[in-house]
Amino acid sequence: MGGTTSDELIEGLARAMSRAGLSPVTGLARLTGGATMESWRFEAGGDGFVLRRAPSLEFMADRPFGHGVEAAVIRAARAAGVTAPEVIVELEPDDGIGSGFVMRALPGTPDPKQILAMEEPGRLLSECAANLARIHSLKPGDVPDAVPVMDYRQAIADLRQQFEEAGGDRPIIALGLKWMEDNCLDRVEPVLIHGDYRMGNLLAEDGWLTGVLDWELAHFGDYHEDLAFGCMAVWRFARYDRPALGLGSLETYFDAYQVNGGRPLDRKRFRYWLIHRTVWWALGCLKMADQWRSGADRMLERTVISRRTSEQELDLLMLLEEDAPDEERAKPVDVPRDFIAHGEASSGELANAISEWLATIKHRLEGHDRFQLAVARNALSMIARNDQLMPQHEDLQLADAIFAGEVSLSSSGLLTKLRQRALDKLSVDVPKYPALAAARKEWTGES
Repeated sequence: MGGTTSDELIEGLARAMSRAGLSPVTGLARLTGGATMESWRFEAGGDGFVLRRAPSLEFMADRPFGHGVEAAVIRAARAAGVTAPEVIVELEPDDGIGSGFVMRALPGTPDPKQILAMEEPGRLLSECAANLARIHSLKPGDVPDAVPVMDYRQAIADLRQQFEEAGGDRPIIALGLKWMEDNCLDRVEPVLIHGDYRMGNLLAEDGWLTGVLDWELAHFGDYHEDLAFGCMAVWRFARYDRPALGLGSLETYFDAYQVNGGRPLDRKRFRYWLIHRTVWWALGCLKMADQWRSGADRMLERTVISRRTSEQELDLLMLLEEDAPDEERAKPVDVPRDFIAHGEASSGELANAISEWLATIKHRLEGHDRFQLAVARNALSMIARNDQLMPQHEDLQLADAIFAGEVSLSSSGLLTKLRQRALDKLSVDVPKYPALAAARKEWTGES
């Protein structure tokens, strides 16, 4: 399914749209973004539409519900007054293009940079709060039974299992999980939770909210979860200074939520869900790499998002350190000395060189290909920064120790360490170099 051609998509969409009395399908184009699902825009019957579909059927295997249930949730939210898109038709197996559904296209942009620069952000924030209050007016029975009800303790246990499956080697995430286990909340009456209510999933035009998208994580639970998720630092983008969705103050957000029928706010519960969802997204980022490795989705963006775990680790630590003793919080952090390469080009410099070349062909690409080029350059930048910040700093410290006479080849283990580094480095750089085989034979006994 992931290898579906444009012609196959057009043919499958034509079959689906004919059930809605619309044809033919023209102007099919992949939209940029989409961390989990694909989005394709097209025209039919003189109007614009968007296909939302999974990158593969395997990708849907472990999800709590399918696209049919998601479409039903969107319809229920729209009926409750939420600025949700109109679902036109769901894909069927005979359409031959996998799992998904078609919505009528809405005006506006989902680009956080553009939205956060719009005039009257306070008005937009109030609209977002009002829509969230309407979502939270929905109860079990208003949507299909397949929409799950969150068990807080089980949710923590599931995250703990994800953590162990990811290697269990992230101390900050471990701190977050332990804090959640120690501070798990009492259950409140469950209401419908969007589950992904944040910049990136909201459409806006001229400072007005025009759409609430991406309902695949909908479930029933604590309304503070939705309020907190969009306020995470990662979803405020460049407007870290505006804690509510990147648009304004928490007080304005909370007031607008309650004025429009929302429920009473509890700051303790709000903080709990900030921490919970930060841990959730950190593990979600890690999982992206496994989705790529497994072949469920080989999109380049998966690998890049997996490296964003470090963002959540920093945010999580900033949330958790509020509970640390004052004397610990007052201790300074050492800043490592910058490393400047003077020898052969490092791996990071090679990555930068490729990135610079890619920039020269950017003008030849458009649409999703242009977006993927930007993702590729981002990945190369990560390689370059990793090359600078990790192994070189260790090497720099070792060199300083050698010059200071603190270590020499008579030092226990140094020669073995240097041999191993030489083998590893050459195996990456020039694996066919003749001396490499000779060194391996002499140092390791490998023939």
